[in-house]
Amino acid sequence: MHATLIKGGVHSDNRGVLTFFNDFDMNPIKRFYTTTHFDETVIRAWQGHQYEQKWFYVVEGSFKVILVEPDDWTSPSANLPYEEFLLNSKNNEILNIPSGMATGFQALEASSKLMIFSDVTLAESINDDYRFDNGLWYKW
Repeated sequence: MHATLIKGGVHSDNRGVLTFFNDFDMNPIKRFYTTTHFDETVIRAWQGHQYEQKWFYVVEGSFKVILVEPDDWTSPSANLPYEEFLLNSKNNEILNIPSGMATGFQALEASSKLMIFSDVTLAESINDDYRFDNGLWYKW
């Protein structure tokens, strides 16, 4: 399973700038929330979901996002491969994270803000929530 980037577009004229995601199908989305990191020392890792799919969109600043596919949800191996993404608000892209992945992320600039979309309700997410030590798969 691999994450994919959805590229957005930009239109600029004398009235301002319009950014858009015409190829982003929002039908599966049931909720969204944002997280703001006040500085670059905050690391949010690791949280995983066997069934929940997410989409990350950087509203402001930039983030490093690391994805791992756990081989066991109660006692995963320590040396699993990971995917690394550098997301920046200037690039106008959405990272689609398929179900079955654990995520870790860190702001690369102060006051970076990440919008997260989910295809499950909060109650469904809580019942599919797995947490792992932040040093397990990646040396932040």
